[in-house]
Amino acid sequence: MCINMWGCSNPETERRTSNSMLSGADHPSQEGWNIYMVLSESGREKAIIQAGHGAEFEEAQHLDNGVTLQLFDSNGSNRTTITANKAVIFNNQDIEAEGDVTIRSTSATGQTTRITTEYMKRTANDQMIRSDRLVTITRGEEVLRGNGFESDQYLKRFRIFRGSGEAVKQ
Repeated sequence: MCINMWGCSNPETERRTSNSMLSGADHPSQEGWNIYMVLSESGREKAIIQAGHGAEFEEAQHLDNGVTLQLFDSNGSNRTTITANKAVIFNNQDIEAEGDVTIRSTSATGQTTRITTEYMKRTANDQMIRSDRLVTITRGEEVLRGNGFESDQYLKRFRIFRGSGEAVKQ
């Protein structure tokens, strides 16, 4: 048995690059492991992102295998650290994190605030962090729980929705 396959096309209009069949919204244009990215503006660090794996798509970068995001204030001090199982960084610099999300911030006075949830989104235009999921916020001896929250990215001020909590009066 013999099978012959023939095809004709105009080589100028039908020429494809090696990646043209694998690029687009469903396929990454780049992929890497043990990712370390520094985001800066005017020579000043704004954030450091680390992940076990990353894939760059047209609209966003998808990170997984453990993600750590460090946010720096205008003085260059690391004020907030976010860890999660996976995250998506959109082209407009919005960030969504999912899976065992922990947000930890230490104030200039040394007070630590810790937020745990399963999902959060940081919007770049107002630098706010939000979630619509169950959340636990711990600051000193205070423990607050609720269903959703919003906060500035340094956790100085936050609002918890449908909350309950405990505080030790001193």
